Amino acid sequence: MDIRVKEVLDRSKKVVFFGGAGVSTESNIPDFRSEAGLYKAMNDYGYSPEHMLSRTFFMNHTEKFYDYYKKNLIYPDAQPNKAHLALAKLEAEGKLTAVVTQNIDGLHQKAGSKAVYELHGSVLRNVCMDCGAKYDLDYIMDEDNCHKGMPHCEKCGGLVKPDVVLYEEPLDDSVIMGAVKAISEADTMIVGGTSLVVYPAAGLINYFRGDDLILINKSETGYDSQATLVINDSIGKVLGD
Repeated sequence: MDIRVKEVLDRSKKVVFFGGAGVSTESNIPDFRSEAGLYKAMNDYGYSPEHMLSRTFFMNHTEKFYDYYKKNLIYPDAQPNKAHLALAKLEAEGKLTAVVTQNIDGLHQKAGSKAVYELHGSVLRNVCMDCGAKYDLDYIMDEDNCHKGMPHCEKCGGLVKPDVVLYEEPLDDSVIMGAVKAISEADTMIVGGTSLVVYPAAGLINYFRGDDLILINKSETGYDSQATLVINDSIGKVLGD
């Protein structure tokens, strides 16, 4: 771990981590918002990723939504990287109180983290829009459960939707409340792998009232001037052993 980060953590009692896509890209999960992701979406489908991942597109072009979603947002073989593992270790040691993430891949939990607030949901959870039956990722990826690539409920035949917050949909109130509580009670906040431009999630940083704000991102953010420590480097390299 970077010695500057360690020095801050040594004097901290309640640490919260807020992470974005940059945490997952180090596990070889591409950022669909990147220039390459945008080009691929426009080239293959003729739409932007944001448009295809909207509630309107899901309802009106469900088959095309699932084709894009399964090919571009599902990475079942991805494994936790050094950042995920370091954060899980900090939680096990009683130093880290919560992870607040914009990612939907479940890698924090896979690494061992327990207190995880998933602002944008998870690809690992799926729910029938009619009866509320819950399904795992394997179910919606199994073509035997799908008609034209669209998964349907084995109980009522209803359409199964990923438990992912799409554009035009609100964030989950209970997740937001938990994240706000954890952030507002922390004495140190580490922000990593995010440029803090995706709202309303990025606005949660404004609830931090603690002593030390650490920003770890490969590029600058609009909050750099407010930070105790800014490191423009790989999150895994900074937090890892």
